[in-house]
Amino acid sequence: MSQQVRLDDDVYERIEATRRDDESFSDAVDRLVGSPSLLDLRGIFDGEQVSKMRDAIETADQRDRDRAREVAERFE
Repeated sequence: MSQQVRLDDDVYERIEATRRDDESFSDAVDRLVGSPSLLDLRGIFDGEQVSKMRDAIETADQRDRDRAREVAERFE
């Protein structure tokens, strides 16, 4: 089923400019607005899981900083 949608000229032009050669206008709109958002992940992890992930990221970041410092010290 088809629907008519009214778009401002500038919105239409932006969609048209990003439309790929093999896409219909509808395909382009679907691609541009149909992808999942990070907001869709909200509520998937509980507080404890988030805390563990943050700790793991901080540990990995510190390990990377330590390794970078070790490499830099070799060149001093």
